Amino acid sequence: MNLVIQILIGFVALIHCYILWLEMFAWTTRGPKAFNKSLQELEKSKTLAANQGLYNGFLAAGLFWTFFISDTHWHNNVALFFLTCVAIAGLYGSFTVTKKIFYIQAVPALLTIALILING
Repeated sequence: MNLVIQILIGFVALIHCYILWLEMFAWTTRGPKAFNKSLQELEKSKTLAANQGLYNGFLAAGLFWTFFISDTHWHNNVALFFLTCVAIAGLYGSFTVTKKIFYIQAVPALLTIALILING
């Protein structure tokens, strides 16, 4: 079970690395296709998107940090904190932007949280 949890934590972290890249570096190139918005719309929010991308990078960094924590209790607490942040962001995004965010961001985090809590 621990291996599955570690893989899921890595998966969630990689999702947020992709979001960081998309929002900070590819907002006006890949963004129009990813968000189904015009280049003109995204150009206006480029700075805001880069800021959001930075926050997603912090979430990924926190999740990657868990791989270096040897104490199980401490590892689980740090993972639960960052996964909860991801889940809340995903829930908020699903209500305010698109339901797709729930499946991409919140579901993997919620599943991982559940497995950590079940595993103890």
